[in-house]
Amino acid sequence: MTTEQNKEIKRYTITSALPYANGPIHIGHLAGVYIPADIYARYLRSNHKDVLFIGGSDEHGVPITIKAKKEGITPQDVVDKYHYIIKKSFEDLGISFDVYSRTSAPIHHETASDFFKKLYDNDKFIEKTAEQYYDADAKQFLADRYITGTCPHCSYEKAYGDQCESCGTSLSATDLINPKSALTGNVPMLKETKHWYLPLNEYEEWLSEWILKGHKHDWRPTVYGQVKSWIDQGLHPRAVTRDLDWGVKVPIEGVDGKVLYVWFDAPIGYISASREWSQKTGKDWKPYWKDDSSQMVHFIGKDNIVFHCIIFPSMLKAEGSYIMPENVPANEFLNLENDKISTSRNWAVWLHEYLEEFPGKQDVLRYVLTANAPEAKDNNFTWKDFQAKNNNELVAIFGNFVNRTLVLTQKYFNGIVPEAHQLTEIDKETLKEMNTFSDRIGEKIQKYKFREAINELMNLARLGNKYLTETEPWKVFKTDVERVETILYVSIQISATLAILSEPFLPFTSEKLLAMLNISKMDWEMAKKNDLVNSGIQLPKPDLLFAKIEDKEVDAQVQKLLDTKKANEVSEKKVAPLKDNIQFEDFAKMDIRVGTILEAEKVAKTKKLLKLLIDTGIDKRTVVSGIAEYYSPDEIIGKQVSVLANLSPKKLRGIESQGMILMAEDADGRLRFVAPDVSIQNGSLIK
Repeated sequence: MTTEQNKEIKRYTITSALPYANGPIHIGHLAGVYIPADIYARYLRSNHKDVLFIGGSDEHGVPITIKAKKEGITPQDVVDKYHYIIKKSFEDLGISFDVYSRTSAPIHHETASDFFKKLYDNDKFIEKTAEQYYDADAKQFLADRYITGTCPHCSYEKAYGDQCESCGTSLSATDLINPKSALTGNVPMLKETKHWYLPLNEYEEWLSEWILKGHKHDWRPTVYGQVKSWIDQGLHPRAVTRDLDWGVKVPIEGVDGKVLYVWFDAPIGYISASREWSQKTGKDWKPYWKDDSSQMVHFIGKDNIVFHCIIFPSMLKAEGSYIMPENVPANEFLNLENDKISTSRNWAVWLHEYLEEFPGKQDVLRYVLTANAPEAKDNNFTWKDFQAKNNNELVAIFGNFVNRTLVLTQKYFNGIVPEAHQLTEIDKETLKEMNTFSDRIGEKIQKYKFREAINELMNLARLGNKYLTETEPWKVFKTDVERVETILYVSIQISATLAILSEPFLPFTSEKLLAMLNISKMDWEMAKKNDLVNSGIQLPKPDLLFAKIEDKEVDAQVQKLLDTKKANEVSEKKVAPLKDNIQFEDFAKMDIRVGTILEAEKVAKTKKLLKLLIDTGIDKRTVVSGIAEYYSPDEIIGKQVSVLANLSPKKLRGIESQGMILMAEDADGRLRFVAPDVSIQNGSLIK
């Protein structure tokens, strides 16, 4: 293990960042946090370690209230909906939480309130009055996300009060140019309000000693570097309360309309989840949090580094009775098809949709996201790579070896595991190398190098394929049945080792392979044995571990993203600016009437033009219109339209056009008719 360095570790506390319950889980969350955490927890359990793996939904904060206002429902409605979706998605993917809680639960409100009250009673906070934006019409202070304006750095006009989503710069609400309330659209005013602050500056020296000196060599460079940058710049007091209705009420008498800031209450959710687990299991939660023989690891994304390496530890230090995390192996970000994953733009692969559209392929996603894990730098997910990793690695390497082994056993020995006879040099060398993989993979997992660990797993499958290719049992069977018995016995032992060592990464595959080998689940150390499957055992008829993914399946997913991108472009398209003012007399000169299209035909040798015969109520006239790309002649005959009737005639492709149809250009560039909503008399004036 890493530091504190040779102490006896009796138990492990593993936390995973609490996802906001204002939307479902996507692949960025999985690659950054939950799959690595699950691999680590499963590995430790396989080694008979005492593990408490904690998860839960973060159900407070402004994003929840914004979602509720948009949908016209309560914040509780929002979190109830998404907590269920998130929890079920995790379960269906095999994320093996010991407890999955939620911060709206009474036990969390109680835990967070007690935590705050202890710090408050022990004078660990600073009380300050500061100016904050206030919406006089809404009669409430505005959280940063309820203030929009122009970014002072890139001039993006829809920046939030805490961050510009265009350039990514962190902001303060007072930095915005032309700030507006997202509630009413009014210009907010600055008004004094009182809050409590955690004086992070008082913990600066301790944090520097604990992290910058104590974890210089065993924490990831990204984590260490970000913490060092914050400490080097000097830490400042940070508000732990805010003016809001939704959240854990500030437990001070006479204080109304204030809740604990979500960054303060959310990490306490790990503790309240542990208490919930304790109530359900009857086990004591305190040793996992307060005993020096326990080791705590936080799995997070890099956007949470400051909270888990500076703020939460300072909270725990202020409280005084908790252990500190031994490691915080934060991952970088995962991009999607070379673009940043964005929930607001729907640019994501949502877990619950994946599970519906790729049934039985949980481990394919787990494999791809682990093999592409953004451990040292941002990485990229593409559907073509997803397909390639499944077809060329899981199917062609792992699945191919197991399938060849079991099919040959069925073919030659009716599915009965054969005996091992005299071992040759290649048999001994293969078994010897096979026995090294449990340590090789385990060492990588213990160092949080999950990409390298899963590559070692595939190397074991490669070893099996190499062994079969070099021993050629399909040729040898004609002359030496005993030799083939030994070859397949060795191959079956490699398959069983794969079943054990794949469990942290590919739990569904491991379970399926164990059933195919007719053996029970085994612990990690068993992978060093050479007799995992005994001779004489009857194996069931073999099934494929993995199936190929066809082009049409990934093409459909790519098209889904292209449709999303097009929809985003349409929604983000700016409305054309106003033209110069005209006088009423200029408008009054236009004679615009309702008419009906009687005939329509394409103008020869053109793509855009239609020749129309229109009944204007005054006459029947020809109008040439550039709408052929959007409407076929047949679908518009009988359609009522608005016609500019006193436009001077003009020849287009040799046809005299006697007017103009009024059209509106949609956000996607498509032309639409400007027409009455009910049928009215032809010739009616539009005023």
